[in-house]
Amino acid sequence: MDIDPRSFSVTLVTAPDIEVARKIAQALLHARLVACANLLPRVESFYWWEGKLEHAEEVMIVLKSTAALSEELKLAIRAHHPYTTPEIISLSLADGSENYLRWILESVASKSTLDPECKGLT
Repeated sequence: MDIDPRSFSVTLVTAPDIEVARKIAQALLHARLVACANLLPRVESFYWWEGKLEHAEEVMIVLKSTAALSEELKLAIRAHHPYTTPEIISLSLADGSENYLRWILESVASKSTLDPECKGLT
């Protein structure tokens, strides 16, 4: 394989509902920051928040992109996310189908073509 799987990432983001998840996914796709966004509805989340154990139904967004776009991706997620502390967890890939990884690479913008102010993210 001539493509290094470690130069790709999967980012996990939770959203409060399907409408917000769709808005975030579409903004990231239009900005070419991700090649694919999967929405997994009805995720049950249990977590500590401000000293209390909380419970919520959320939507998990699974985003596929490149490690090179990690910072821009985080900024764009924060710009569109209603949570003050959104979950943004990126995982490097250890392996992947070369054809799929090549498709990701072809589907996202290169860093040099990104709008530094993310004007395309409305």
